[in-house]
Amino acid sequence: MAHEKNHDYQILPPSIWPFLGALGAFVMLFGAVLFMHHMGPWMFIAGVLVVLYVMYGWWSEVVHEGNTGEHTPVVRISLRYGFMMFIMSEVMFFAAWFWTFIKHAMYPGGPTEPQAFHVWPPAGVETFDPWHLPIINTLILLCSGAAATWAHHALVHENNRKDLVNGLTLAIVLGACFTLFQAYEYSTATFGFAGNIYGASFFMATGFHGAHVIIGTIFLGVCLIRALRGDFTPTEHVGFEAAAWYWHFVDVVWLFLFALVYIWGGNGLG
Repeated sequence: MAHEKNHDYQILPPSIWPFLGALGAFVMLFGAVLFMHHMGPWMFIAGVLVVLYVMYGWWSEVVHEGNTGEHTPVVRISLRYGFMMFIMSEVMFFAAWFWTFIKHAMYPGGPTEPQAFHVWPPAGVETFDPWHLPIINTLILLCSGAAATWAHHALVHENNRKDLVNGLTLAIVLGACFTLFQAYEYSTATFGFAGNIYGASFFMATGFHGAHVIIGTIFLGVCLIRALRGDFTPTEHVGFEAAAWYWHFVDVVWLFLFALVYIWGGNGLG
């Protein structure tokens, strides 16, 4: 009885995951630097594998804690606030890519760059028509977000597990379609990452968004597995709620990318 829990807070035991995660991230970063200096990708790959292992192990423990009653109402509030702060950090991350694109679109070129780079897009760069594949991808991603909202409504307001599973499945399929279409678009690009600031800015902004789409699709996939396993209730579903927030964040970022990069920045502003 001396160890009986009589409060709403979660007292975590000592864990190896924070240290192992930091070590894996350092190895991954250091390995990426070596890889960029043509010293091979193996250290980078090792760091990635360690980070993936930490993600699986640590988050598996978090899921177990949620399923065994550790996530009390007070703990769930803290988890939501923590994820909100994470989303805000992601907003600042993408703001940097938006800013560099806007800066170079409004003031292209410089005193040390060739004259061809003093227009935007740079001379010889054939940009994508936003009203072909990009608008289709926009509709696909928005429909995926709507499917995730359907799944959330089915769980919270109706406790309808069938629609929860159907909505998550549709959201995942549409997210995967977005990634495939984005890969096809990259394969048809007439410009590359190197050689001009337009290509570098385009691929960094849309590429990092594409990485977030892949991560979000995996996030929703884990939620689907948990839903099929019987996890989540109308009142206790923080993991699914976080996945839905993340997916809607990905939607909103893409709308800004579509308007800024494809429409505004691809129409010859220089």
